[in-house]
Amino acid sequence: MLKNRSYRRVGPDYRFDEQVSFVDIKQVFGLGHIRLGKWVENDERDKAANLIFDSLADLAFILKLPPQALGLRETLNLAFGSGGQKGVQAHYAPDRRELALAKNAGAGALAHEFWHAFDHYIADKSFYIAASGTSFASHSWINDVKPRAHPLNQRLERVFAVSLLSENGEDGHEYVSRAIALDKQYGTQYFSKPTELMARAFESCIESYADITNPYLVDETLQSSLFDAGGYPSIEHRQQIFSALIEYFEPLGRALAKE
Repeated sequence: MLKNRSYRRVGPDYRFDEQVSFVDIKQVFGLGHIRLGKWVENDERDKAANLIFDSLADLAFILKLPPQALGLRETLNLAFGSGGQKGVQAHYAPDRRELALAKNAGAGALAHEFWHAFDHYIADKSFYIAASGTSFASHSWINDVKPRAHPLNQRLERVFAVSLLSENGEDGHEYVSRAIALDKQYGTQYFSKPTELMARAFESCIESYADITNPYLVDETLQSSLFDAGGYPSIEHRQQIFSALIEYFEPLGRALAKE
């Protein structure tokens, strides 16, 4: 049970041991609506609020973003203990623009699912996407959808290139080759999807950030069976990806702070 579990977090103290609420989360991080499951007990709600607040604050700190930016202009919605999928610790629902965390199994998945939300949100701002259908920026990039001309969009394309292409920019990165091999091994089409490749690349960079450890935000990209199987970028590759991420998110944060 969530209320009986502990998560060893190392990082800045944003709350100074104060109890926060989901209303605080909505306001501080600029989220849309928040749904709580009817079976969430008060002590579970309070513990989850602190964990999610610290996790989102850590994410904003690492990416050098204003906290309000994580709400994606109040389009990102959050569900806790409500709207989950059986056997899934967390998921992002594009049709509702909702990041859903399971009550007792959502730990470690927030960074991964936040990337999906961002990837979805930024797609039509970065690429000329048809009005019909759901699309993600990573999917649009890999399929050569025409990009919208903007310096920030060029930096986002650089993130995709560093993550998914070899140094010559013409071949798939070894990280992609390993993901294709995993799909063949398991008979799936999951690990090599551009959306999933980028979500794993993003969360692995967040967990590899030296000064913050937060197993509720992200976990198991440095030590797990999937890591052993090559499902995440190498440590050296993560450093390259993280540099590209900061070169994108830091100026994005400065631009948002001026609005």
